[in-house]
Amino acid sequence: MSKQYDVLILGSGTAGQSLALRLADHLRVAVVTKRLLSDSASAWAQGGIAAVLDTSDSIAAHIQDTFTAGAGLCDPQATRFVVEHGKAAIEWLIGRGVPFTREDESTIGYHLTREGGHSHRRIIHAADATGAAVQATLSEQVSKHPNIDILENHIAVDLVLGEKIGLPGEGCLGAYVLDITNDRVVTIGARNTVLATGGAGKVYLYTTNPGVATGDGIAMAWRAGCRVANLEFIQFHPTCLYHPQAKSFLISEAVRGEGGLLKLPDGTRFMPEHDPRAELAPRDVVARAIDFEMKKHGLDCVFLDISHKPADWLRGHFPNIHARCLELGIDITREGIPVVPAAHYTCGGIVTDLAARTDLSGLYSVGESACTGLHGANRLASNSLLECLVFGEAAAKDILSQARRSLPRLPDWDESRVTDADEEVVISHNWAELRRFMWDYVGIVRTNKRLQRAQHRIRLLAREIDEFYSNFRVSNDLIELRNLVTTADLIVRCALRRKESRGLHFSRDFPETLPKARNTVLRPPKI
Repeated sequence: MSKQYDVLILGSGTAGQSLALRLADHLRVAVVTKRLLSDSASAWAQGGIAAVLDTSDSIAAHIQDTFTAGAGLCDPQATRFVVEHGKAAIEWLIGRGVPFTREDESTIGYHLTREGGHSHRRIIHAADATGAAVQATLSEQVSKHPNIDILENHIAVDLVLGEKIGLPGEGCLGAYVLDITNDRVVTIGARNTVLATGGAGKVYLYTTNPGVATGDGIAMAWRAGCRVANLEFIQFHPTCLYHPQAKSFLISEAVRGEGGLLKLPDGTRFMPEHDPRAELAPRDVVARAIDFEMKKHGLDCVFLDISHKPADWLRGHFPNIHARCLELGIDITREGIPVVPAAHYTCGGIVTDLAARTDLSGLYSVGESACTGLHGANRLASNSLLECLVFGEAAAKDILSQARRSLPRLPDWDESRVTDADEEVVISHNWAELRRFMWDYVGIVRTNKRLQRAQHRIRLLAREIDEFYSNFRVSNDLIELRNLVTTADLIVRCALRRKESRGLHFSRDFPETLPKARNTVLRPPKI
């Protein structure tokens, strides 16, 4: 079974959906999503979108804040490009009907909050569920557009490469996609393919990411011959709710931005001892401080306390956090919120240019799967959705500027030499093992010995999974595990190459920061 489109978008977050809407008036578009259209990391984003909207703020200040957080590794051209296009991106969302929180006293009519690492209030938001509001608005419009086909419960197996089907020079021609509902692989040909598959948080035992964040785009691009960069920089969000019934529930950066204080169980603040910016320090600083205090005192968690604010104000500014905590018996108007760090954002990824193009013709990457140069060694809070929107527009402009190329007939997926898996337990066991040792050995604080242990285990797992993949029919779990192991290997390889501590990568073996910042770029072997 095969289909053809002008553009195939793998992923349905803000990057993928905003791109689809910008293209669909002119081209036939398919959006492939592993679960439902609304399931993505974007939908889980609470804080908001950073942009220069107020006259007291400036492009230069936003750029400088991004540089500071990025620890000297942000690409100046990419950073300026994103920040300068920020206001237009917000105006596009407002024009689409996204219900951002309003404030009559504000000069722009919308409430702007402040988050760690920002020198100004510049975070536009929809209460404390900005991502959900953006996703709901875009999803409604994507689902109604006549030129967009939505393939829910579909997962890409691999990209279709001209080089591999006897058409050298043709680049990427689409993807093989598994229909999870009937276990059939569909061949989707496309003049342009976009990886908007998000990050790889599920490679870790504890993460704020949804279950779909399994590094699929990064792994597929690597297998297709694209460079990846800076994957050692995994951002650990400092404040994930610590509760057995609420895994992966994020406590927004904005809680600290609005005055929340981090405390030990006895009520003692500790952030001023770690950084002069205290709770408003960048995420890597705060996450390491919490990790330090938990290990020093043998704690399961610390507490984020904003109960000194008026109860009505808290319910108005953080309605979702307040409601979810209350369901679990935590009243944030009276007590601190138990929190721990958790893997949150993949700052590195597939190397792209300012038009979101990868090394392979016909293949783009937008959003968390890409390494644009914006985030450097540590993403500044609320720059992620901004990056999705700006590079979504950039990719759309580049795709629309191209001459229409004809598509060859693509070969169907070959299952003639495989059988049904007889031991699915192998997949679940390997998944659990991978996530545990990545958390233990490739976490917030690293050593060469820990990284080498992880690398050894990854190689053993990779051999098992390759054998499994070669002999049995593909399944959703097998595809995700294969991609996670590939991405884990790339994270560790990048980490071993960095002989310093910078941003999110902290090594006990190399605690100093080198005078010159350099990107860690991995080049795959030629296909």
